[in-house]
Amino acid sequence: MKFGVLVFPGSNCDQDTYHVIAEVTREAVTYLWHDSEDLAGVDAVLIPGGFAYGDYLRTGAIARFSPVMQSVKRFAAGGGLVLGICNGFQILTESGLLPGALMRNAGLRYVCKPVHLRVETANTPFTNQLHKGQVLEVPVGHMEGNYFCTAEELARLESEDRIAFRYATPGGEITAAANPNGSVSNIAGILNETRNVLGMMPHPDRASEALLGSADGRTIFDSMVAALVSH
Repeated sequence: MKFGVLVFPGSNCDQDTYHVIAEVTREAVTYLWHDSEDLAGVDAVLIPGGFAYGDYLRTGAIARFSPVMQSVKRFAAGGGLVLGICNGFQILTESGLLPGALMRNAGLRYVCKPVHLRVETANTPFTNQLHKGQVLEVPVGHMEGNYFCTAEELARLESEDRIAFRYATPGGEITAAANPNGSVSNIAGILNETRNVLGMMPHPDRASEALLGSADGRTIFDSMVAALVSH
């Protein structure tokens, strides 16, 4: 199997994400340049964090028009696995691959710290190595991580079991104090209708090895590998 890591002008977590696949999961991986529609025959696409195109217009708003994202849309429509992390999540919402939007953090401050996530569903290619209710420690680093959607969209996400992660206390309680950015319903990650696209604000790439303080994020990449193997 082979993973592809997208690279936009302004990406700054592409090498971190590449490292996780190449050195931690020990799978084949390649960079995918923003200006090319060629996905190089990859089996999964990773959209890393950073500041695609400088986020000069709005986070993810310019990246959505890049040639590579047109290919990613077709790839996702065909059932390919797509994981968007932080800025990648923003790009996925701007591209229409996920519902809702990411707005400025409540308090209008950049947030960079470890947070706890409660796994809301294990029924995904990204969480099959986890169990519902499990708590992960994964860092965030963003200014626009405040997830918003309409009440109708939220009801649909909940009824279709498409909320992947919620910000929680270390004990797994969903509280306002555990929410680092004001996201509606403490949402930290969501899925598309066909469950092959995941967007999440926290950085599993920054919590993939014990040396980093937590290896909890590795389970998300291991889950993708397991899903591809079983497929």
